[in-house]
Amino acid sequence: MKSSQNKHSNLLKQSIAVIIPCYRECNHILGVLANIGKEVKSIYIIDDACPDQTGSFVSTKSTDPRIKVIRHAINKGVGGATFTGYKIALNDGHDIIVKIDGDAQMDPKLIPIIAAPVINGRADYAKGNRFHSGDAVSSMPFLRIIGNICLSILSKFSSGYWNIFDPTNGFTAIHTSTLIQLKEKKIAYGYFFESDMLFWLGILRAVVEDVPMSASYGNEKSGIVILKVIPEFFMKHFLNFLRRIYYIYFLSFPGIATIQLVLGNFLLLFGISFGGYNWYKSYYIMETPATAGTVVLAALPVILGIQLVLSFLNFDSKNTPKTPIQSK
Repeated sequence: MKSSQNKHSNLLKQSIAVIIPCYRECNHILGVLANIGKEVKSIYIIDDACPDQTGSFVSTKSTDPRIKVIRHAINKGVGGATFTGYKIALNDGHDIIVKIDGDAQMDPKLIPIIAAPVINGRADYAKGNRFHSGDAVSSMPFLRIIGNICLSILSKFSSGYWNIFDPTNGFTAIHTSTLIQLKEKKIAYGYFFESDMLFWLGILRAVVEDVPMSASYGNEKSGIVILKVIPEFFMKHFLNFLRRIYYIYFLSFPGIATIQLVLGNFLLLFGISFGGYNWYKSYYIMETPATAGTVVLAALPVILGIQLVLSFLNFDSKNTPKTPIQSK
């Protein structure tokens, strides 16, 4: 009972704002707005140069005094629209900023639940996770399930949040003390926005928490083409992975894991190169089998290299941030 009262007290003390990036959302936006509870102090509708003028539609149809409509002259993508809302919410003095989509796939009644880890000081950033149970994904299109699984695995490597799933989920909450530290100009503005947010949060060593949720899928078409996005996202995740390893294990916290990574990769490269060269030499030039010593000399560095790299990955998977930035 006391725990419930404390959570309610924390909720009342925090000023919560909601950002809704919009692009062709006239069919759903009023239903989304109608379900936003009284715990939210301000609602920012970001009309991202909508062809259907969603912002004007909301201004005409809604009488909610909490709503502010901001219009982009040119389309900036979901990341650009979100950061426009972030800036205004920061200037208006809010403590926690929730981002929700305007397509009615996310239930606005879950806003207090999504924001709870940030409200209670457990996390700096919270996000929805639609993969917490089999029932939760039963209504999700099959291609989205496969795509999200692939992207979740890539995101674990690039962000360092091995405990986080569903990285493209756009139902998020962030504490403004964390938001202030993010370098906006370096964060992707397109569909890679949510995944890139996780990367930069990892560089900041912010605590991120998944919150179980369900999504509702209607007849709306996703702007993401899975087969096109996965190769593009793969390259971006790979580059972020290299950058994260450099920032965390070479610039910020070099240690035994750094040695494991460097030595492991060196041994792997040596073993593969040495073995490949001697295999080619013995098979195509000498036309005689390689000696046992040559085979061992090639295999041993590969085995040791794999063990060292696996040890590094084991350390990395446990090296997720534990102390929220907002408590420092």
